[in-house]
Amino acid sequence: MKKRPIPTLVPGMVTTVIPVFNRPEMLVSAVGSVLAQDYRPIEIIVADDGSTDQTPTVAEQLIEKNPDIIHYVRIENSGPGPAREAGRVIAKGEFIQYLDSDDRLLPNKFADQLAALNQHPDCDIAYGITRLVDEQGTVISEPFKWTDRKIDALFPGLLVDRWWCTHTPLYRRSLTDQIGPWCDMRWSQDWEYDARAGALGAKLVHCPTLVSEHVHHAGVRQTSGADWGRDPVRLRNRFDLLTTLWKNATKAGLPGEAQERQHFARWCFRIARQCGAVGLKSESAELLRVAKKASGQGVGSRGLAAYSAVGKMLGSRVTGRLATWLENYRVRPGKSTMNQSFEGQVGEQE
Repeated sequence: MKKRPIPTLVPGMVTTVIPVFNRPEMLVSAVGSVLAQDYRPIEIIVADDGSTDQTPTVAEQLIEKNPDIIHYVRIENSGPGPAREAGRVIAKGEFIQYLDSDDRLLPNKFADQLAALNQHPDCDIAYGITRLVDEQGTVISEPFKWTDRKIDALFPGLLVDRWWCTHTPLYRRSLTDQIGPWCDMRWSQDWEYDARAGALGAKLVHCPTLVSEHVHHAGVRQTSGADWGRDPVRLRNRFDLLTTLWKNATKAGLPGEAQERQHFARWCFRIARQCGAVGLKSESAELLRVAKKASGQGVGSRGLAAYSAVGKMLGSRVTGRLATWLENYRVRPGKSTMNQSFEGQVGEQE
């Protein structure tokens, strides 16, 4: 196979990678929000994930108007991770911005976040405040998730939730080169990506300004119609995410007393029960093992021990179904150890 030439890095340039699948109108809005940036030089790479509608034609029209800024790459439909990767490997920018095609950047984003990175050369990622809006631009929640908080590192917070949106951070190219390729997970690939950044000890700097908008719309998102607790495909994806989060959290040097560990242990325990109920025996067993490690002797350790004992007698499928039935119909679920970032806000978790 012929090796792809390494792109020449342009100092100071920000490359925005926009994966898109069958969203021509939204693509125009997303690209427009990048072109409206107060900062230059910029580059936009539209990474088409095998669109079957007018998206390629719209992308071509955008390129005709801005041939020196916008570039196009197309792959067979593989999901947003491989699409972002197709853009990342040809990026020329010293800084990398990821933007989903249904969201928008605010004009000050690059200027504010680059100023923060210049003031803090030891930091790898700058992030600002994201707000949640509807399709008409009406503000639903400001700030959205934990983006108004000053947080110095990705872990241990990532064990609770991906507490920002894909478009919130701006990465140094030097960090994205270390993180490596995007994975091919259909869901939560952005969470997995930042987990690897966290394992590298990436340092964050916060900008106290609004920098992007997460758009809550009626169109299709990857999480639309998701029944995470019953679908084996989605549960395997969740298994991959949880085990990857734990692996990278331990690489990052997770404190033993971190409250986030207890939240994560409960989460693994719940998904382990759901995996067991649909016959994912090995995944259920591994998640129980991870939950025990995360919990130590903390919240839920007795429940974990009791569930494991019953599972040995009845099998993971019967035990998982029984536990799920009890949780849904007979027993109120326990109080969450920590609140997730999106609770009480309209929109998608991922």
